[in-house]
Amino acid sequence: MGRAAVDISTLSRDEQLALLDQLWQSLGRDPGVLPLTEAHRQELDRRLDDLEEEGPVGIGWDDLVEQIRTRSR
Repeated sequence: MGRAAVDISTLSRDEQLALLDQLWQSLGRDPGVLPLTEAHRQELDRRLDDLEEEGPVGIGWDDLVEQIRTRSR
């Protein structure tokens, strides 16, 4: 497979960020490319457990819309 050589030092900051975004998107297409370590998996499980214990946070969409409408009057 041929690879295009890119000299990133010649790219503008915006071009570098766009290239970085393309790289992340390409890696994200295949979750197996970036496997979770056991430590990461445990931390994500712990955070999910915390969220489930905490229960719903915030307000519902309808309540938010009503608050916005009330404030704008």
